[in-house]
Amino acid sequence: MPNSFSLVFLAALLLMCALRLWLAGRQIAHVIAHRAQVPSGFAGRIELVAHHKAADYTVARTRLGRIGLAVEVVLLLAFTFAGGLQALHDFWSVRVDGLLYGLLLIFSVLLISALVDLPLALYHQFVIEQRFGFNRMSLKLFVFDLLKQATLAVAIGAPVVLAVLWLMARMGSFWWLYVWLFWCAFNLLLLFIYPTWIAPLFNSFIALDDAPLKARIEALLARCGFASSGLFVMDGSRRSSHGNAYFTGFGKNKRIVFFDTLLGRLQPPEVEAVLAHELGHFRHRHVLRRIALLFAMSLAFLAVLGQLIDATWFYNGLGVETPNTVLGLILFVLAGPVFTFLLTPLLSLLSRRDEFEADRYAAENTSASNLITALVKLYEDNAATLTPDPLHSLFYDSHPPAALRIARVQAA
Repeated sequence: MPNSFSLVFLAALLLMCALRLWLAGRQIAHVIAHRAQVPSGFAGRIELVAHHKAADYTVARTRLGRIGLAVEVVLLLAFTFAGGLQALHDFWSVRVDGLLYGLLLIFSVLLISALVDLPLALYHQFVIEQRFGFNRMSLKLFVFDLLKQATLAVAIGAPVVLAVLWLMARMGSFWWLYVWLFWCAFNLLLLFIYPTWIAPLFNSFIALDDAPLKARIEALLARCGFASSGLFVMDGSRRSSHGNAYFTGFGKNKRIVFFDTLLGRLQPPEVEAVLAHELGHFRHRHVLRRIALLFAMSLAFLAVLGQLIDATWFYNGLGVETPNTVLGLILFVLAGPVFTFLLTPLLSLLSRRDEFEADRYAAENTSASNLITALVKLYEDNAATLTPDPLHSLFYDSHPPAALRIARVQAA
């Protein structure tokens, strides 16, 4: 039965939707308004046709995002006020019980959500990415990836879910603290095993065999005092023409990975500058700080759930008539993003601050000019708009806008 919490939730949902739609509208209008001309700071670096492509790509993705928001809200309301979650409970509770009931209920919600999201994922990959020349994935590969992801979800997710449900049932009123400790340990383990056990299921990784580039990178690593378990090239071109480079792993298991598309586009000094940026994240302990922030936020959220798990008004306010810990966990995961959405600009701000620090580190340890040319190429190759709406960027963007980012590098 609806209660006062129902009104609070609906008000928060309405605010979130209105804000997201307003920001999306601003982004579309701003990008279109600046589509006709390359920004003065990029004249001679970015061709007008590339600027048009980035604008159109951004608009297409933003419009799809608005459709995705509508689907997300309808699904959320279907699970809650329309009785979908209660119906799933009624279905499974008379067939199984205990931990198996919880596992099947949670996986039912995940499966329904995945099936609802599938048409949007297909449209994004085979319409938008295809239209703008980024897609290199066949439908067969897309399906195989889905099957692998589903298998991993069962193989890894099922034991994790069972462990969480067992802790919730057996650890008394402080179950949330034990769940948090388990969650932290699991995530650290995942960071350690991902490079060697999980990532190779989706991509092939070969050792970097470009001797001059390898020597340049190893010299950079020595200057920066950074040790890794190897330099690898990933076949990103199997799925997309987007390029990137990243670190993966944890502790002594850290790997440096380059997309083959990035190596095919950047010159060795530019690759070195991009890698120096990534090294800057480690030098300034950004990765550790992000992990610590993730763990702190998860502890806070679990503590809140620990207070809500026995509150009948919480369940009734979200359309569930038969409270139990499994339903409480699901409802919290479903409803939580509605209330935490307003944290987005703060998290974006912290991320952009880290990016500025990493850029400064790269400029100090390689060449600022090479970093700038690499960034310009990456913005162009990934069709990232040079003219985002300032408020949209402030709210969402984990990386600074191109003009501001390059200006900071030049001033470093």
